[in-house]
Amino acid sequence: MFLQDPESFKTSPASPGHYLEAYREATKRAKNILCITLSSKISTGYDVACAAKEQAKSELPEALIKVMDSQNVIAAEGFIALAAAKVAMQWKNLAEVEKAAEEVRDKATFLVLLDTIQHVYRTGRIPKVASQIGSMLNVKPILTSSSGLVRFQGMVRNREKGIKHMLEILKDRIGQSPVHVAVMHAYALDEAERLMERISSEFNCAELFITEFSPVMGYATGTGTLGFAFYKD
Repeated sequence: MFLQDPESFKTSPASPGHYLEAYREATKRAKNILCITLSSKISTGYDVACAAKEQAKSELPEALIKVMDSQNVIAAEGFIALAAAKVAMQWKNLAEVEKAAEEVRDKATFLVLLDTIQHVYRTGRIPKVASQIGSMLNVKPILTSSSGLVRFQGMVRNREKGIKHMLEILKDRIGQSPVHVAVMHAYALDEAERLMERISSEFNCAELFITEFSPVMGYATGTGTLGFAFYKD
């Protein structure tokens, strides 16, 4: 398949109306709702979800709505939502569901290796000229999350060293404790499958699966991006 870098690409957050409609749909199945958003330090989603919650008070008076800042993104945020969903399926109350999500939120993070630094300026985190210089030097950044922000973990000169470095970090943080891992990729399924096999053989995985980056994340980081989200059991 031929991949062409778009000339321009614009994104915008969901409106309060979008969240309100999601609340309406959710109340058809439950009266208690936990809305888990992207990190408030990266997206306005949390504030918008809270605004929609206030609007819902008059329209959906019987619904109890909580909004949680995941303080994370991508599959690390997904792990938080999955933890909440698993407890909700056990018919636990909203407080217990929220507690389960908070426990994973305090542990979940990610490591992501970009094939090129060329496109990172699209995230607004670094100037375009810096990404161009980094691209010319052929360095490959490793990103992680900390305190609700996406941060640089380091730089490597090739993918093999980058993958090895990420696995070393995972080993230092996890050891042989059970770990939940979601391998992520942007148009790099074969490499993601090989990475998953390595993680499966080298770590005590309580959960392990592959997921794709969203189109927005793929645009911001570029094709070939590879990494994993994880948390210690």
